[in-house]
Amino acid sequence: MAFGWIDEQAEARRRAGLVRILRPRPSGSPLLDLASNDYLGLARHPEVTEGAARAARTWGAGSTGSRLVTGTTELHAELERELAAFCGFEAALVFSSGYAANLAAVTALAPHGSLVVSDAGNHASLIDGCRLARGTTQVVAHADPDAVRKALAAHGGPSVAVSDTVFSVDGDAAPLAALAGACREHGAGLVVDDAHGLGVLGEGGRGAPHAAGLAGADDVVVTVTLSKSLGSQGGAVLGPARVIEHLVNAARTFIFDTGLAPAAAGAALAALTLLRREPERAARARAVAAGLHARLTALGLSAVRPDAAVVSVRAPSPEGAVRWAADCRTAGLSVGCFRPPSVPDGISRLRLTARADLSGEQIERAVRVIGETRP
Repeated sequence: MAFGWIDEQAEARRRAGLVRILRPRPSGSPLLDLASNDYLGLARHPEVTEGAARAARTWGAGSTGSRLVTGTTELHAELERELAAFCGFEAALVFSSGYAANLAAVTALAPHGSLVVSDAGNHASLIDGCRLARGTTQVVAHADPDAVRKALAAHGGPSVAVSDTVFSVDGDAAPLAALAGACREHGAGLVVDDAHGLGVLGEGGRGAPHAAGLAGADDVVVTVTLSKSLGSQGGAVLGPARVIEHLVNAARTFIFDTGLAPAAAGAALAALTLLRREPERAARARAVAAGLHARLTALGLSAVRPDAAVVSVRAPSPEGAVRWAADCRTAGLSVGCFRPPSVPDGISRLRLTARADLSGEQIERAVRVIGETRP
């Protein structure tokens, strides 16, 4: 029977407690949200939604084609200029998603004969970029610049190290300055995904590379998403102009994908404008994360100290994590639930995201619910 193996895999997932389901949310959910990546609380901000609506009215619902045909508007070009200027890079290129941006950066910068050194904790989009790249990939220990240095030393050709800046599972930050140092010793490039750093780390939310003094470096390329701190959708690659020009000519997820919808570009531009005006939102998101961590550990829970806005709380098992998240939901709190294979170390977690717009009362309520529903 065609696709008969699907039933076997479905049963294996059920036995392991790893079945995933879609849960459509209403527009006015009563749940307290600690599951989304809306770190700065901008997804529903009136200025951001008006930016999306205004762009749709002006440019239409869709971009109408790939970026190299009809999918590049003046709005896209403006967003690229603003992103590059805000983060401190020479140029930027906008994609339809952060996933597409990561595939583009890794595959286009790792040609045949090159070496890609990839952190063991990297996001799936970076991992898939490594799998699609024509170069050889070597996975090294998590957040270990010496392991990166050793891998680069053993390779004689072109090479690039690839890492998240803030890892999405535990919320820990990569040692960016040390990674850049290891790469420079061997003439390697550094590609980092700042999806969870933009809007939260750095001066006024300019990102982890900016905070590490790497913004604008000619050997550093940064990918970002517009769907987290900026409350919109899409992604971008930031870096030297010659790298961006190369991506325009070589990145398949740029050349063959439909351009980002104008509404998403308009929303991201409005969010950037707001963040420039209210840079304190970045510090507030970090403070909320630190407060959540302090309160949860005071209850005796095992939580990883956050370096940005992600707070990870260990669960006893996949089944326990699912039950814990469900009990939180019943009590009015929405939290993330990470289980294998989404977690590289096999340890299941509740994943909480701090938001700059959470009140003190909401933080206390969230901590109370998590403590009362623990397995």
